[in-house]
Amino acid sequence: MDQKGYRRGSYQSSTSDEDMVEIAGTSLDFSMTDDDPPLDQEMGGFSSYNGGEMNGTSKMMDFLEEPLPGVGTYEDFNTIDWVREKSRDRDRHREITSRSKESTWALIHSVSDAFSGWLLMLLIGLLAGSLAGLIDISAHWMTDLKEGVCLAGFWFNHEHCCWKSNTTFTDRDKCPEWKSWSQLILGHGEGAFAYILNYFMYVIWALLFSLLAVLLVKGFAPYACGSGIPEIKTILSGFIIRGYLGKWTLIIKTITLVLAVSSGLSLGKEGPLVHVACCCGNILCHLFTKYRKNEAKRREVLSAAAAAGVSVAFGAPIGGVLFSLEEVSYYFPLKTLWRSFFAALVAAFTLRSINPFGNSRLVLFYVEFHMPWHLLELIPFVLLGIFGGLWGAFFIRSNIAWCRRRKTTKLGKYPVLEVFVVTAITAILAFPNEYTRMSTSELISELFNDCGILDSSKLCEYVNDFNSTKGDDLPDRAAGPGVYTAMWQLALALIMKVFITIFTFGMKVPSGLFIPSMAVGAIAGRLLGVGMEQLAFYHHDWVIFSGWCSPGADCITPGLYAMVGAAACLGGVTRMTVSLVVIMFELTGGLEYIVPLMAAAMTSKWVADAIGREGIYDAHIRLNGYPFLEAKEEFSHKTLAMDVMRPRRNDPPLTVITQDSMTVEDVEAIINETTYSGYPVVVSRESQRLVGFVLRRDLIISIENARKKQDGIVSTSIIYFTDHSPPLPPSSPSMLKLRSILDLSPFTVTDQTPMEIVVDIFRKLGLRQCLVTHNGKLLGIITKKDVLKHIAQLANQDPDSILFN
Repeated sequence: MDQKGYRRGSYQSSTSDEDMVEIAGTSLDFSMTDDDPPLDQEMGGFSSYNGGEMNGTSKMMDFLEEPLPGVGTYEDFNTIDWVREKSRDRDRHREITSRSKESTWALIHSVSDAFSGWLLMLLIGLLAGSLAGLIDISAHWMTDLKEGVCLAGFWFNHEHCCWKSNTTFTDRDKCPEWKSWSQLILGHGEGAFAYILNYFMYVIWALLFSLLAVLLVKGFAPYACGSGIPEIKTILSGFIIRGYLGKWTLIIKTITLVLAVSSGLSLGKEGPLVHVACCCGNILCHLFTKYRKNEAKRREVLSAAAAAGVSVAFGAPIGGVLFSLEEVSYYFPLKTLWRSFFAALVAAFTLRSINPFGNSRLVLFYVEFHMPWHLLELIPFVLLGIFGGLWGAFFIRSNIAWCRRRKTTKLGKYPVLEVFVVTAITAILAFPNEYTRMSTSELISELFNDCGILDSSKLCEYVNDFNSTKGDDLPDRAAGPGVYTAMWQLALALIMKVFITIFTFGMKVPSGLFIPSMAVGAIAGRLLGVGMEQLAFYHHDWVIFSGWCSPGADCITPGLYAMVGAAACLGGVTRMTVSLVVIMFELTGGLEYIVPLMAAAMTSKWVADAIGREGIYDAHIRLNGYPFLEAKEEFSHKTLAMDVMRPRRNDPPLTVITQDSMTVEDVEAIINETTYSGYPVVVSRESQRLVGFVLRRDLIISIENARKKQDGIVSTSIIYFTDHSPPLPPSSPSMLKLRSILDLSPFTVTDQTPMEIVVDIFRKLGLRQCLVTHNGKLLGIITKKDVLKHIAQLANQDPDSILFN
């Protein structure tokens, strides 16, 4: 990757996404493999290259009739050529279709090729669902391990341990088989010393889990940290990050995700599960030639894998498909939609078969509400939307500022120390408050819960008057002392979650943002819901309640407010809308609550967009300098292609290769002296008429192979890109024909093309570069990075931030 140009005999092709894992997390030098245009800084030596001054030969070599290994592949940290990849796939498909008429074997091959996509989706769904089940079960057990151990079998978590116990329903959490650490060590669980010992063990386990997670990430797979969604968005847009979806990343991310969630840090497993599913998709692609050898086809598979990831994260297959479409995918044809649906279905079915929580549900916080909501309740729902938007904008700004500080100061050099300190602070603050001590998923489950007669939670300690009970629905009741205690504990939990999540997201451990965001919203929603409930109970004669809330009726459902608040905060942070609402109603099974969820999601998006346009994932993409062209933003400036293309007015001329007058030595000199990823091929330096475009990587591999395998190829051999060899004397060395690696249809625009059209072309066709002509003559080149720098400049941002940090 640091290769400065071409060194004979040292070049190695690397076509698998499992290679080069070790480069992650180090200081990456992207200057050598960028997509900058071929502008030669040292053009002085090329004045003598013209067609008339070369001697030649009738001998020629065209050893590229059969494609070489490595030709047509891409360097690490480069952008794929979508147009070329799709064209190659169409050619492959046409060839298979035409051959299928020749023999039975060819027909079977054609059918298996058509079926391979569905088989791949089946395998991805099975693997993603199995890994999600393993992560859920392990995280549940290890979270409970911080508080105690099961004597019947140490592998049981608290809930499973007490299943066979004979304790009453109200004492179901105090079964004799489960022992807290103080009961195990001291023999009793009461008193100050027992409390301190439990506190100490909780903090020690949390630190042990988080340190193990960060050391595994740092030592084996630096790409396994974070959420993974910003990078997956970038990869799906056509960027190559080798090793990001490799086998080591998958293994380490799966193990460390369990450890990070179990440590009690303010993070979730839902975002990283998308990364895990995409790793499964990428690794399984290697079983099928058509996906292994085509980067565009592989990205269609990764889009479907992302849908499977969200499907198992939330138990929401349709929400997963919509999430992939709305949030992460760059190119999403109809065929990918069907396959995503199938992969999400298989993944959800697999997880349901494993039944990780023992309740036949795919998630811990599945709830069912049956009470209708009233039109006037839209006012508090919209208020929750406003809160979600404000929290989202505040979180994004604060987290990006902290992550930028981490990148630019010494803080970034000590990831283990940072994780240790944040975990210690989180654990010390979390233990005294039962709502922060429990896992965030359990907290959300508790907040979503609608209080029933048998609920023993503090949130359900109302003053009971059973005379007015009608069926299963409990009427609105006066809050008891337990509810008031729960309220201030939840208020403290809200403050802690709001601030600690800012510092947690982006650390060098796997960390998702869905669950912490939902927890913040659910706490705020539950507080508002209980407030509304008590207001309706004590003031049911007020005008706003009198029409629909009679005494003894169950008017307000605080759990519904928690659910709406969770959707609002998640929407404020990620700016999801459609997929968010579908995920939330798949979670709750309540179709009648779509309108409150839609109102909250849209309000939070409008409020957050008014403060800052970017969602958290787009903000992290920009912070890391990934070359991602956002399809949602409009380009409204009146610049032309000639304003953006290079070379500019005072720059050296464009580095080009002529079609039939340059020697192997000349081309190698260009490769050595420049760092560009490709070169235009012209008829001659005088005419500058465009013939095509050739990639640096293809040139290097082809010349190296020709030197090794072909007799007579020397430094003075002429390279030509035409169909017929140029007429040269018989005494000349063998010539090298490289027409097969030449792109004869590079995308071109004229110098007067408006930039809004150029930007649209780059977005919709996924181009790497575009050549600029004037009256048919080559003038310059525009690369994806030039477009991004131009957009940044017009937005008054630093254009040099578009480097891959």
